[in-house]
Amino acid sequence: MQSITMTSPRSSSLFPPLTARLIATALMAGLAADLTWEVWARVLTPLVPGVGGPLEPAALVQSVFGLESRLAGEIIHFVVGVAFYPIGYLFVARPLQRLIIPALPWFVTALGFGAGLFVFALYIMAHLIAGFPAFLGWVPLAWCSLFGHLLFGLVVGFVVLVRERADD
Repeated sequence: MQSITMTSPRSSSLFPPLTARLIATALMAGLAADLTWEVWARVLTPLVPGVGGPLEPAALVQSVFGLESRLAGEIIHFVVGVAFYPIGYLFVARPLQRLIIPALPWFVTALGFGAGLFVFALYIMAHLIAGFPAFLGWVPLAWCSLFGHLLFGLVVGFVVLVRERADD
C-alpha cells in the first residue's frame, strides 16, 4: 500500500495513460483548484492588509492578449485553470518529479507546480509579455498571487492523489 505522503509511479512509464478517467480527474482537479483560487482571489485577498482589492487575472489576460472584453479574459483564465493547468501537473510536473526525485512527497511536487504557475503568470505573462514590473515589484498583491497559486497547486495535487487512491 502506498503512503499518502509519497508520490510513486504506478508503472515504469513517467506519464499516465490517457484515459477517460484521467481526463475526468484532470477536469475535477482543475475545477476544484479554480474554485479555491476564486475564493482566495475575490473574497479573501481583499481582506489582506495593504492589498486593496481582489486579484484580477482576467485583467492580466486582457493586457497580454490586448482584449477589450473582460468576459473574454475571465473565460480564458477559467479554461486554462480548469483544463490546461491540471494537464501540466499530470504530464509535466509529476513526470519531472518522478524522474528527478521519485520519493518526493506529493504536496512538495504540488507546491512546486503552484510556484511554477506563479512564475508563468507574473514573470512570463505579466512582465515579459505585458510589460509590468517583474512579479509586479513584489507588492502585497503579488504575494497574494503567490499564495493563491500555491493553493491551486495543492488542490490539483490533492484531487489527483485522491482519485488515484480510489483506483487502488
